[in-house]
Amino acid sequence: MTEETSVNAVELATELTIAWLGNPNSRVSADDVPAFLQTMFKTVSDLNGSSTIDVASEEPSQEFAPAVTVRKSLASKDHIISMIDGKPYKTLRRHLATNGLTPEEYRARYNLKADYPMVAESYSESRRAMAKNIGLGRKPGTKVAPATDAKPAPRKRAAKADAAE
Repeated sequence: MTEETSVNAVELATELTIAWLGNPNSRVSADDVPAFLQTMFKTVSDLNGSSTIDVASEEPSQEFAPAVTVRKSLASKDHIISMIDGKPYKTLRRHLATNGLTPEEYRARYNLKADYPMVAESYSESRRAMAKNIGLGRKPGTKVAPATDAKPAPRKRAAKADAAE
């Protein structure tokens, strides 16, 4: 019965692909057809409850060796060293995006803790100071306190009143 189901899945996937290609609104290149046929077969097989060719479609798990140790990557306050290429970055987000990773995937790939930083400490502090200077993070309607700690100057009026007596 398994062979009959897989044959039916192949036939059904082929018929669905032919119908998709026959639609005048679908514009597709010849290179995309095999990938669509594989996807259609996998979907039909999953719906049928049989997975006969799942082994071929799965990618082998790949082990990634970090370029530096975790301790060395966080050794400086001015930058974080990437475990992908060993280069220093103030922030890893753009670097990870160019390598097709999210911060969560990066942490999982190199077995890092969930609190592993994506931004260098000094860069984070400078951005925080800039945000506070422009008034971000305060409640609406409150005034920004002056940044100087100098004492107010003595009143000149009192000095003039003493001189007049």
